[in-house]
Amino acid sequence: MQFMLLFSRQGKLRLQKWYVPLSDKEKKKITRELVQTVLARKPKMCSFLEWRDLKIVYKRYASLYFCCAIEDQDNELITLEIIHRYVELLDKYFGSVCELDIIFNFEKAYFILDEFLLGGEVQETSKKNVLKAIEQADLLQEILEFFFLKNVFQEAETPRSVLEEIGLT
Repeated sequence: MQFMLLFSRQGKLRLQKWYVPLSDKEKKKITRELVQTVLARKPKMCSFLEWRDLKIVYKRYASLYFCCAIEDQDNELITLEIIHRYVELLDKYFGSVCELDIIFNFEKAYFILDEFLLGGEVQETSKKNVLKAIEQADLLQEILEFFFLKNVFQEAETPRSVLEEIGLT
C-alpha cells in the first residue's frame, strides 16, 4: 500500500498515512486530486479505479471515505478487506465509530492503524490481538499519567521517578 486517506463527504481530510516518501507539496496535490475524483463518483460505481500508475480502492462508511492507493499488481479485494478490518477495529475501540471520534481522537486512530499496518503491509490479522495491544498501551498511558500527577503534587523532599514508583529500579 502506498498510502491511506480518510476524508469526509465535504472533502475534509481526517487522517492520512503515507508509506512512500513524498514531498508535502506532492502529498497535497495527490490528496486534492484524489478527494475530488472519489467524491465525483456516483454511489453505485465500482470502488476501484485506475489513477496514474496506481490502483485506488475506496469505501464509504457513513460520512467518511476510506481511500487506499495500491500498486498495479496488488489485489483490490484484499485492500477492500483491509479497509473493512480497520473500520471494524475503530468500531470496536470507539463503540460505533463516527467522524467525530476520528477528529477528536486522531492519535488513537493513527495508533490503531499502526498496530494493524506496518509499512503499508498488514502486520497483525487478528482483531483480538490488535485490540489487546491498544488496551495495553492505554493502560500504560494511564499508569504513567497517574504517577506523573502523583509526582507533581507530591511534596516529598526527594522526588522519585516513575520507574522507582512502579518498582523497576
